[in-house]
Amino acid sequence: MAVLFTAIFSVDASAQVFKEQAFNQQYNDDPASAKDSTDVLFSFKEYFGGLSHKRDIRIGTMTAGSALFIGGSQIYNRQYWKLPIVYGTIGGSLGAGFYLNSQGKKEAATYCFIGAGVAYWATLMDGVINFKPSDYPHPGKATLYSILLPGLGQIYNHEYWKLPVYLGLMGFAVHFYSDNRANYERFRDIYIEASKPGYSGPISATQAQYYRDQYRRIRDYAVLGLAAIYLLQVIDANVFSYMHNFEVDDDIALKVAPAVILPENQFASLNPVSQPAAFGLRMNLRF
Repeated sequence: MAVLFTAIFSVDASAQVFKEQAFNQQYNDDPASAKDSTDVLFSFKEYFGGLSHKRDIRIGTMTAGSALFIGGSQIYNRQYWKLPIVYGTIGGSLGAGFYLNSQGKKEAATYCFIGAGVAYWATLMDGVINFKPSDYPHPGKATLYSILLPGLGQIYNHEYWKLPVYLGLMGFAVHFYSDNRANYERFRDIYIEASKPGYSGPISATQAQYYRDQYRRIRDYAVLGLAAIYLLQVIDANVFSYMHNFEVDDDIALKVAPAVILPENQFASLNPVSQPAAFGLRMNLRF
């Protein structure tokens, strides 16, 4: 009887990194609110139902609604004591800003408006922080963290090494923008002066126009680069929060066992000559 040694590798499906369920699972916290394969981005019914505590709402719905109806996050999180602080800070800063602006104190009014903006941002951030999801990491929470404060989503996902990468790239883009903006304004002013009669400066109007356009173009590229990096870190926080719970096993196991190969199976069909049953080895590689 002929002895045929064969190596048959089979992958243990329970140890695969990307499971089939990863491509057909629904990420909506409330499957009943999903329509077909597309989640409803925002629903007023869902939002106000959550504010009345008649149902649970998604963190995205809560934050989007609170961006319009200020204080909604605090109501949903049952932190009613924060509402006077929220309305007093934002309303007081805006009122002081309008008053100072009417008095001609524009610089002081600007600081008041900035303060109102910071208070508004803090209200949204407070709502996200105090939202209690059922799982960790929560993709919606990681995404909103990165939207409200770049890099915070990576911290939430415990991927601290990414923080200096994204912040460094964004810092470089901001510096690049600032430097080219200053040069653009410089040559813009020179061009204006050079276009006037009697100008005798070392840089002609044509040269000033050329450099003005070049620096403006590079400045605009810097803005696009900054926006791209910002969007990338938001996507990164969202994707890796989804991937966090995928099984990743570094164990590799090799199992060798005897096997009988019958003539009618796929290996025997490769040989046109009829042969008797053969004995071999079956090798299972698990990774």
